Amino acid sequence: MAKDAKDSYLVGLIGSGIGPSLSPALHEREADRQGLRYLYRLIDIDTLGVPPEAVGDLVRGARDLGFDGLNITHPCKQLVIEHLDALAPQAEALGAVNTVVFEDGRAVGHNTDVTGFAASFARGLPDVPLERVVQLGAGGAGAAVAHAMLTLGAERVTVVDALTDRAAGLAAALNRHFGPGRAVGAALDALPALMSQADGLVHATPTGMAAHPGLPLPAELLHPGLWVAEVVYRPLETELLRTARGLGCATLDGGGMAVFQAVDAFRLFTGREPDSARMLADITELAGAVGTPR
Repeated sequence: MAKDAKDSYLVGLIGSGIGPSLSPALHEREADRQGLRYLYRLIDIDTLGVPPEAVGDLVRGARDLGFDGLNITHPCKQLVIEHLDALAPQAEALGAVNTVVFEDGRAVGHNTDVTGFAASFARGLPDVPLERVVQLGAGGAGAAVAHAMLTLGAERVTVVDALTDRAAGLAAALNRHFGPGRAVGAALDALPALMSQADGLVHATPTGMAAHPGLPLPAELLHPGLWVAEVVYRPLETELLRTARGLGCATLDGGGMAVFQAVDAFRLFTGREPDSARMLADITELAGAVGTPR
C-alpha cells in the first residue's frame, strides 16, 4: 500500500501524446469529493522534446520535486522498469509498469492495467463463456489484458498481431506464467478460422480511437453469440462495439478499464478508498457518451 494518508498530493502521467488523457480529471474529481488537495500533471515527452528513454530522468526529477507518484503510459511502460527500486509482483510478472509510487525515497512500480481490466470485465461481462478467447493486439495494453483474461479463468487465449513475433513472444511469456498451452500466438491471416470458433474477442489495438477510426477486423468475422470487449475508451462506443451490438453481441467498452486502473492507482497514491461508481459516472460524462456496458 502507498504512504500514510494525508490531505495533499502531487502526481503525474508520463507518456507520449497524452494531452487528451482523462486521467487528470478522473483523479482530481474523486480527490475533490474526498476533500483532498490533489494536482495531477501531464508530463508529455513529445511536448518536452525528449525520447522515451528519458523516462528515468523524468521519474528521478519527479521524486526529487516531491511527487507522490506517477502513472506511466506508452511508450514508457517497459523502459521505466530499469529505473525503479522495486516491482510489485503483478508488474514483475507482466514486465510493464503503469504506476510508480514514491515511498521513503524509493520508486516502486505497479501495474493496475491488469487489475483494472479484470475488474471491468468481471463487472460488465460476468457470465460469458471463456473457453476460446481471441485477442487482437500484443502490445503493452494487450499484455495486460491477456494476463487479466487468463487470471479470470480463460482456458486459452489466442493472441493475434500484425507482428507475428510479438504475438508469439507474448504467448510464450503467458505460458511461462500460467502454464503450457494457455496462450497461442497467431498471424492476422488466421483470424477467419479463429473467429468462427471463438467465444469472445478482446480488442487491444489503437484502431477505433478518434485518431484511428475504423474496424480492427472485417465485420463479417463477427457473429451473434460472440462477446466483444474493447480497450479503447475515447470514444466509448467504437465502430467495433457498434457493429457487434448490431449483431446482438454482449459488449464491454473500454471505460471500465480506464476507471478501475485509475481506482487502483488512486488507492496506491493516497492510501484512501475511491468510489468506483462515482468514477464510472465521471468517465461516461467526460467521454461524452451514454449507454451501459452491454
